[in-house]
Amino acid sequence: MLSREDNDVLCRVGPGTPMGTLMRQYWIPALPAAEFSEPDGPPKRMKLLGEYIVMFRNSSGELGAVAEACPHRGASMFFGRNEENGLRCVYHGWKFDIEGACTDMPNEPAESNFKNKVHLRAYPCRDVNHMIWVYMGDRATPPPFPAFEINTLPAENVAPPMIMMEESNWMQNLEGDLDSAHLDWLHARLSAEAETPAGWWSVFTGDKNPRLDVMTTDYGVYYTAKRTRPDGNEWHRINQFIFPFHSMITGSDRASLRSFVPLDDEWGMLISQSASLTGPIPDAERNGVQYTDPFRNSGGYVSRTSDPTTYFYTTANKHNDYCRDFAIEKRSMVSGIPNVGNLQDRAMTELMTGPNGEVIYDRSHEHLGTSDAMVIAVRRQLIRAAKHLRDHGVPPANVDNVQLDRIRHATVLLPPGAGWVAATEQARNADSGRPVAQELRDTTQRVAARS
Repeated sequence: MLSREDNDVLCRVGPGTPMGTLMRQYWIPALPAAEFSEPDGPPKRMKLLGEYIVMFRNSSGELGAVAEACPHRGASMFFGRNEENGLRCVYHGWKFDIEGACTDMPNEPAESNFKNKVHLRAYPCRDVNHMIWVYMGDRATPPPFPAFEINTLPAENVAPPMIMMEESNWMQNLEGDLDSAHLDWLHARLSAEAETPAGWWSVFTGDKNPRLDVMTTDYGVYYTAKRTRPDGNEWHRINQFIFPFHSMITGSDRASLRSFVPLDDEWGMLISQSASLTGPIPDAERNGVQYTDPFRNSGGYVSRTSDPTTYFYTTANKHNDYCRDFAIEKRSMVSGIPNVGNLQDRAMTELMTGPNGEVIYDRSHEHLGTSDAMVIAVRRQLIRAAKHLRDHGVPPANVDNVQLDRIRHATVLLPPGAGWVAATEQARNADSGRPVAQELRDTTQRVAARS
């Protein structure tokens, strides 16, 4: 359990909070580049870490992100005209470029230099491999750009990002990726023969008790969830947590990154990115429903408004019990919630509310067991890092040493008692020259390990 004080440190991300300050040390994935398909297109209203911003692509094709409130009298720059390499507030015509400089103030005398004294808060942007990243920190020169494989492989090898809005605190969302034990329950089929298009079925007879071994690092934490096969060999699912809110989980033979990006304390996005190590992703796949409409089988997304919480918000949500199907629950799946994306996980984390409906779960009430070792370690690492930055001004090492991002998830089969850390060193190294380690993919029982 956590004290309420530490729980607040862990969960709250607004300006001036310890965790919000920690997150602002990093580049943050915000919206897909496809949202800004043409120069001078419509601006997008966005919210990150409790701050409303407006994002746009200017006449030269460069991305800008600025504070929503015009520094004149606070009108929303979302309604600004995107024209001639700047965003012009429609209230009084003040115009700002992507650096936040005021380039025109038409209602001031021609001889006035007032516009040179006014600045709109602007955030550096990077358009990399179909994703727009934003830096919201205070450094005049941003830190190095993250070196995850999804950022360094050729753009044609990288899939479009898949995004799902989550109606709960970012840490509740992230903790599902730190928990291997729930695979045998929440995502499971009732039997190997159960008729269902997707669902976990353990290839290890009766072994629903993964043994966790956790390793803390300068970039975060990694762990193995070990299950034993009937022949005595040990199957290791090795997953990663990377400061401040990223994970890499097994279930694919591609390089991947999952980012649990907070809009504020009560809303967050799960942004999933993946990349092929062997060549370009075929157009048929890139343009398929897997990326264009990933939640089609559960109703798709709701109609979007200018409210960022409606972006990528699924039709199946907590207000309709995630379209839970009791017939499926009775005959084939442990849970009747559609096994699409992270819908089943959301049902567990979004309803972790307090007695008065508080969105942030009060962790002083929980009782943790051995299968929660990764959850415990990540919480400790995050709280320690946030307090260390607050008290000593020193951020985690991977802010500036982006070589620490060169890691992977891995699935490996090892002999009984083998030293898994040494045995998987190369498998966890993105620069090893090896394919993603994905041993023991069960083709006969339709294993769909998702988290």
